[in-house]
Amino acid sequence: MIISVASGKGGTGKTTVAVNLALSLGKGVQFLDCDVEEPNADIFLKPDIRSTRKVFIPVPEVDDSKCVLCGKCAKVCVYKALAVIPSSEQNKGKVLFFPNLCHGCGSCSYFCPTGAIKEVEREIGVLEIGTSGPIEFANGRLNIGEAMAPPVIRELKKLIGTGKTVIIDAPPGTSCPVVESLKGSDLCILVTEPTPFGLNDLILAVEVLRKLDIPFGVVINRSDLGDKRTNEYCAAQDIPVLMRIPFSKEIASAYSKGSSIVEAFPEYMEKFTRLFESALELAERSAKDKK
Repeated sequence: MIISVASGKGGTGKTTVAVNLALSLGKGVQFLDCDVEEPNADIFLKPDIRSTRKVFIPVPEVDDSKCVLCGKCAKVCVYKALAVIPSSEQNKGKVLFFPNLCHGCGSCSYFCPTGAIKEVEREIGVLEIGTSGPIEFANGRLNIGEAMAPPVIRELKKLIGTGKTVIIDAPPGTSCPVVESLKGSDLCILVTEPTPFGLNDLILAVEVLRKLDIPFGVVINRSDLGDKRTNEYCAAQDIPVLMRIPFSKEIASAYSKGSSIVEAFPEYMEKFTRLFESALELAERSAKDKK
């Protein structure tokens, strides 16, 4: 069972829900923090990191002695990571490579007619693997200045084990890293807040999940603030609200100190366990409907 926890925008409490869900289940849980641009689940889970693994993408290296400056590599690169300066009386020409634009697709080396391009590895991030009590933990960290989060997320998701309840803390928003994190999930829990901005971005996230054909439900955080439009939208769209978390200064204070809700307020353990049970029922019901 793979459960992704996502949100249309940052600051809704996505990581809070993911962390407390994992802590409530405990044994048999694998937690993956796929928010590789700014992972922070470790602040609350406090894992013992036992190993690290570098993440690389293949990038082109041009052999000038073989290159005839035909420009084929630049033409096939849809990300404009290569440009060819033709030779002239003033210079002999050159292939320019912009590493931060490269997606590592390999098209340039495949189509090079003279075999002048080979692929070499370029480090873009690192995986951190360990445990938090009975919970298996792993996160990815994109190197500062890098723009390519999906390759790190793909490598992180290769760690998913069989027979585990996997909790994926997805990045906020609806961009490519989010889609990469959600792929393969049995269910997604969307965390939102009852504000105009929260509702706007919830609608965008719902559209993404419907495109991906992943069943989902909603958790409304700070549910007693804002207005009723989020509840009205979920009712109109037949989206199940799996849990409501009221605003609490005590919860916010515990959060600011790096404490989870279930640690500071043990009575929430049962509530997050019920959230998991509701999510499980929703996933099973959706699977039956697809048959």
